[in-house]
Amino acid sequence: MITLRGCALALATAMTATVLLTACEQSAPETTGTAAKITLPPLSGRYPVGTTDLHLVDARPDPWHPADKRELMVTVTYPAQRAGERAAWMSPGVAAAVDKLAASSPENGLKPGTIDWAGTKRQASTSAEVDRTGGAWPVVLFSHGFGVERELNSVRTDDLASHGYVVVSISHTYDASVVEFPGGRLVTNDAKPDLQYLATSVEARVADTRFVLDQLTRLNRGENPDAENRTLPTGLAGALDLSTVGMFGHSLGGFAAGEAMYQDQRIGAGINFDGSMSIGKVGEIVQHGVDRPFMLVGADGVDPATGHKFEHSHLADFDPSWGQFWTNQQAWKRDLHFDGAAHMSFTDLQVAVPQCASVLTEEARQRTVGTIHPARSVSAQQDYVAAFFDLHLKHLATDLFDGNNPRYPDTRFIP
Repeated sequence: MITLRGCALALATAMTATVLLTACEQSAPETTGTAAKITLPPLSGRYPVGTTDLHLVDARPDPWHPADKRELMVTVTYPAQRAGERAAWMSPGVAAAVDKLAASSPENGLKPGTIDWAGTKRQASTSAEVDRTGGAWPVVLFSHGFGVERELNSVRTDDLASHGYVVVSISHTYDASVVEFPGGRLVTNDAKPDLQYLATSVEARVADTRFVLDQLTRLNRGENPDAENRTLPTGLAGALDLSTVGMFGHSLGGFAAGEAMYQDQRIGAGINFDGSMSIGKVGEIVQHGVDRPFMLVGADGVDPATGHKFEHSHLADFDPSWGQFWTNQQAWKRDLHFDGAAHMSFTDLQVAVPQCASVLTEEARQRTVGTIHPARSVSAQQDYVAAFFDLHLKHLATDLFDGNNPRYPDTRFIP
């Protein structure tokens, strides 16, 4: 069935992301001039990584603006020969939009420019040559949560690239809170979504994913799919192994990853981070499963309607879609739970919020990223994601999924 509680959870968590981003503007541990910065963690893989953005324009009409063609921004992150100048966490337009959003919230009493969003750096480098010593790299797609920017998931996507993957993070236009296109043009999400809106969003995300895969095929054979024909990193053409593709996503993006896998056989393995799979529609993956590996990753949550706490897993009554999927999935599957984590723990807020602890109440911090140890949470996410795709895309043996591991005391598998 379609669950209204799932819809409520999606909207509540999108609002939580916005609230905490604004709250974090009040402070951070290191400052440059009058603006504070957030520091993103180092990479855990063996490769330095490079990054580039692509502006992709599809022939299909945009589902919310049918007079316009559907257009997307994607970030491609890849193993690089060497590190160089580090990329900004957020582009100037996105950073300014977040800053303006914070200043427009009366309850915060903030002034613009309290934090230097544009000055915070990722671990990925711009204009870096692709490392081709390992041949072509497996490709992994990423889909963000509803009302969240793709930029707010850079810690995991950059880190996965450092383990030997080309990672392609998609901004779903009119679904992300803000998307900046070349020339500084901003497109925002000003919708008041209901179940039908979210169902349309899932369908749009699946179509976006399939379109992006098609454009990556063009790129790999030497064409430039970028709408402005901007220069691509040296060595990127031919560096993608598109016979070996995975996908993961957070929240609504996790639902989209499952639906894209069901509809497109090119995607060989997937992960859903804490996303219901019956928001606005009952997922095909819920009803039928897929014949390829799929992993659920859950956090602790609070029912926004009742205030009752729940553990998001296939055993939870709060979200029956996970239980339905679990029953119908006959291929490899795991249900991995992060004890003490919250829904937004699976974004860069897991890194940012603890750095704002001096200005956040304990209740606000726990509502957003839970009580889980921040560094252990980030480390476990990095290791499980890399090991999952290593196992199923590279066929590298691991014991990480055989049972609970004492190296990760905050995680356990739900049988």
